[in-house]
Amino acid sequence: MSEHATRHDPVFLLSRPEEHVIATGIRSRFDRLDDAREYLGSGGIPGIVGALPFDPREPCALTAPVELTRRPGRWRHDAPDVTVGAQVTAFHPEPDQHVRRVEDAVRAIADPANGVAKIVLARRLDVRSAEPLSPWDFAARLSARDHDGNAFATDLSPAGPSFEGRHLIGSSPEVLVRKQGDVVSCHPLAGSLPRDLDPLTDAENGRRLASSAKDRREHGYVVDALAAALAPLCADLEVPAEPSLTSTPTMWHLGTAISGHVADPATTVLDLAAAAHPTPAICGTPTPAARDHILAVEGGRGFYAGAVGWCDTNGDGEWMVSIRCADLAPDGRELVTWAGGGIVAESDPAAELAETSAKFRTVLSALDIAG
Repeated sequence: MSEHATRHDPVFLLSRPEEHVIATGIRSRFDRLDDAREYLGSGGIPGIVGALPFDPREPCALTAPVELTRRPGRWRHDAPDVTVGAQVTAFHPEPDQHVRRVEDAVRAIADPANGVAKIVLARRLDVRSAEPLSPWDFAARLSARDHDGNAFATDLSPAGPSFEGRHLIGSSPEVLVRKQGDVVSCHPLAGSLPRDLDPLTDAENGRRLASSAKDRREHGYVVDALAAALAPLCADLEVPAEPSLTSTPTMWHLGTAISGHVADPATTVLDLAAAAHPTPAICGTPTPAARDHILAVEGGRGFYAGAVGWCDTNGDGEWMVSIRCADLAPDGRELVTWAGGGIVAESDPAAELAETSAKFRTVLSALDIAG
C-alpha cells in the first residue's frame, strides 16, 4: 500500500530517556514489511516509522514520513490538566475466565504431545472516555507517569481500511532491538511481579523475583531465542549469564542487556526487528505452537504485543515491544488495552491474574481509572 501526501501532521512519536523521535507528514505507506525494507534499501529518505503486528503474517502499519526528527532528552509536552472521565466497559475475558485459560495453558504445557514450554496469555479491556483524547495528549499523560518518560504513539492507518484513523499509544519498558552504527543492543524483559506501595513489601517482591527459579527459567527462554535470532546477523554477541532486576512504576521485571555488532553494515534495525519478533516474552516458545494456542484462545491481537519503532536512512533506530499500550479509535473516545503474562508449567493461575491487573495500571492510571 502506498500513499503520497504533503501534509505535515504527526504520524509517530517515540520518547525514551536519552532522546525522542518525532515523524511528520507522509511520503508513502506500507502494509508489507518487505516493501518498507525495499524502500530503505533504495535510499528512501528520511526512513521508516510505525508498527509491526503481533502476528507477522498480518499487515504492518509502516510510514515513510516527510520529516524524521531526533532530539536529545525525553519528550516534553503539556497534557491537558483535565479529568478524562474514562471507564472500563468490558473485560475479555472476565477474571474467572482468564484463570481457566491459564489452567488450560498449564495443562497444555504439561502434555509433551503439545510441544510447548511457554504461552503468553493476555486479557483485553474495552474503555470509553467521556472526553475525546488526541493520541499525543494520551502519550503525554503516559510519559508524565513514567519515571523514564517512555511513551509512543503511531498511526495505524497504513495497515488497511479497518485501521484508518486509529493509533497505537503506550509506554513500553522493553527494547526489542536498537542499532547505532554497527552496535546492536536489546533488553528483553520476562518474569514479573507487581510493585507495592509499602517499601518493605516492594523490596521483598523484588528479591523474591530475582531468586525465583520459575521466573528465571521463563526469562531464559526469551534470552536464548533472541540470541539465536540475532546471532546470524551479528559478528559478535555478548549475552550476560545472569539477568538483572529492573522496574517500572507498576512492575518488577527480570531483564538482560544483550549487545553486539552487525556483521554486514547494510543490515538495518528494521531487519533486526523482523528477525527478532515475536520473542517468547510476548508469544511463548516454541513460537509457532505458542502463537497457535494464543490465536485459538484470544483471536487476533492486532498490534498489541507487536513492535513500534523507527529506522533512519542509515539503518539506525530503535524498536520497542508494543506492550502497556492501547488502540485508540478515530473518535478519541473508544480504546482497547491489553495486559499479558507468560505461562509456564509452574504458573499459579491466581498470581497470573494479579499480574495482568497490575500491568493494566500503566494505561488505566493515565486515563484516571483507579486499578
